[in-house]
Amino acid sequence: MIDYSEKIPNNVNLADDRRLQRALESWQPKYIDWWKSMGPVMFQDSDIYLRTAVDIDAEGWADYSYVKMPEYRWGIFLSRAEKDRKIGFGEFKGQDVWQQVPGEYRNALRRLIVVQGDTEPASVEQQRHLCMTAPSLYDMRNLFQVNVEEGRHLWAMVYLLDAYFGRDGRDEADAMLERHSGDPDSPRILGAFNEETPDWLSFFMFTYFTDRDGKYQLGSLRESAFDPLSRTCDFMLKEEAHHMFVGASGVGRVVQRAVELMKEYDTDDIAAHGGVSLETLQKYINFHYSVTLDLFGAEESSNGADYYAAGLKGRFDEASYDDDHRLVGATAQLPAVAGDVITTVEVPALRAVNYDVRVAYTGDAQKGLNRWNRILRDSGVDFEFTLPHEGFNRRVGVFSEVNVSPTGEVLTEAEWTARRRDYLPTEADRAHVKSLMQPVHEKGRIAGWIAPPNAGIHGHDFEYEYVRI
Repeated sequence: MIDYSEKIPNNVNLADDRRLQRALESWQPKYIDWWKSMGPVMFQDSDIYLRTAVDIDAEGWADYSYVKMPEYRWGIFLSRAEKDRKIGFGEFKGQDVWQQVPGEYRNALRRLIVVQGDTEPASVEQQRHLCMTAPSLYDMRNLFQVNVEEGRHLWAMVYLLDAYFGRDGRDEADAMLERHSGDPDSPRILGAFNEETPDWLSFFMFTYFTDRDGKYQLGSLRESAFDPLSRTCDFMLKEEAHHMFVGASGVGRVVQRAVELMKEYDTDDIAAHGGVSLETLQKYINFHYSVTLDLFGAEESSNGADYYAAGLKGRFDEASYDDDHRLVGATAQLPAVAGDVITTVEVPALRAVNYDVRVAYTGDAQKGLNRWNRILRDSGVDFEFTLPHEGFNRRVGVFSEVNVSPTGEVLTEAEWTARRRDYLPTEADRAHVKSLMQPVHEKGRIAGWIAPPNAGIHGHDFEYEYVRI
């Protein structure tokens, strides 16, 4: 039996919901078995300085303390209900939001929750070996913080499935522990979550670019007419911000160290001196950004149109759009390819909502590059990181059948083959990065390929013992 006031912090009245208790009592042992077998491969018995969500208020919502990861309190929280909240978009705009699942949208809502939920344990599985090569205890702790919060986000989705979808929901909750990242027989639902995360540079890029997609997917679901889903995603976004910070600051620290090595040795080629060159960093940016764009789906999407019209999934920060939020009869311009020319085509605006969200994501992603470029400018380095063209290295959507350079030039197959090594990480690039992944597990020390952070965690400095080994 589970102590619902202590073991699972929550604000969903779990202690008084016997049906939900039975469902979670059945699922929790399976989750713990999954965590021990598919979570971090080391340090499960170590004390980690972790943040645990314990409330929903802005002040005091999280507790910081040493915790062994299998004993982490994965809680269930929904943001505070908004009084008299109305549906903000689609054909039901202006009506009261739903507290129960409408029968006609049951399958669609369940699918949205399952796809989002499936990404959460997938990233833990992708990152399970990284603790072996952590560049510092500070970074190891941040990795584990991301991992346990991805686990909590899985709990959040499982709560919705158990509470609102009956036996079908319970079956889906079990299935999310049976699929595994990269498993040839039972892979994760979305392709990007079956890719390896083989090194810490990839981890920082993943948390910057791919977790930012998570921000925009959660933000779109936060607009949902199904109020429990909206409130669940709103609280998840509070934790997601730290994941993106890990990526943004991590890449920035790699850039900072590259600049230091360039100055120390008076060369751009710092590989021999234990650094990651700016050119290699640009290739990693190209790869992770392009793979993440595929997660938004095709530019023109009938599913996106249906979800929007039904009020199931909106656009990120829906209220910021200057339109009627119904989009019936409206049109939008989407990219298209005609031969070797990239052009545009007019489509119904409802079918372009995926693209609207992706455009907002791109503007947000650019902000990190602006910060990294500021490091270069302040150091007098003549180099600028850029996001590649939206058609570069795509496997989903209108650009999936063509080869496009980072600058937007449509290439022949021969041209792509000849230039690909200049655009994307080569085997040699990845081998060099992998060679740098030597663990540094001593308090106050850090690997030579990355700069230390400007500040520690929760008022502590970098030298704090974030993991007790």
